[in-house]
Amino acid sequence: MHVNGALVPRADAVVSVFDAGFVLGDGVWEGLRVHAGHPAFLDQHLDRLWEGAAAIALDIGLTRDELTARIYETLRANDMTDGVHVRLMVTRGPKSTPYQDPRFSAGPPTVVIVAEHKDPLPSTVERGLSLFTVHVRRAAPDTLDPKLNAHSKLNDIAACIQAYTAGADEALMLDPQGFVATCNSTHFFVVRRGEVWASSGAYCLGGITRGNVLRVCREAGIPRQERLFSLTEVYSADEAFVTGTFAGVVPVHTVDGRTIGDGRRGPMVERLQSLYADLVRRDVAARVAP
Repeated sequence: MHVNGALVPRADAVVSVFDAGFVLGDGVWEGLRVHAGHPAFLDQHLDRLWEGAAAIALDIGLTRDELTARIYETLRANDMTDGVHVRLMVTRGPKSTPYQDPRFSAGPPTVVIVAEHKDPLPSTVERGLSLFTVHVRRAAPDTLDPKLNAHSKLNDIAACIQAYTAGADEALMLDPQGFVATCNSTHFFVVRRGEVWASSGAYCLGGITRGNVLRVCREAGIPRQERLFSLTEVYSADEAFVTGTFAGVVPVHTVDGRTIGDGRRGPMVERLQSLYADLVRRDVAARVAP
């Protein structure tokens, strides 16, 4: 692990109980997937990290090049090249007292990089997930901007609890008007009559994988829309899938007990999995380690 500029064994990777991330969830983070020794779409992830830090007036304390060097240092120290998931976390650092006001932060930001060998199950990538629509709604931007990838994830955690208690793998979350927004940790798509539909994007995180799937649709000439749609249109979809940094493109076989399509990975999802994997290979092939 990399903690505040030092490589440390996992058992010794600790932060202060006064850290703003622990006390208040005050920080931003990114998840990175490593292929052929390189974090895929690193520039996009760092863009989102810096945008989030700017939104909460958090000085990361490092340049992009310095933070990139730390990521690669962590990978080299663990001899990690493939099948690796990296969690990059930046908080406001230790506080002089456990109090909300950011001006009570006593030290520099805390920067932690956790790299783990972690792969999605082949059965999940092929067969997919079940979803359950929860009562927990996505927050509006004037409450907690869903574009902010903040350490405070209680909204998503509450949704996740309701979903797994109902026997599903992931929560499907609606926006304040009742239209489909996103899942608790992934982004949701449906396929209808050869078109790929994503939500409007107004109430979900600006997903890197989500955007890249829309990109490969555009490059391949696949009709795609970002639009409002309802659960009625989900239940009657030909296919459905979710996207995320960890597993890429994963089919959805059931939503609220309704089987989507024939309940198996459909041809569009299989095609998008291939197109996305090719985009990942192209991205990392152009990277040079510092």
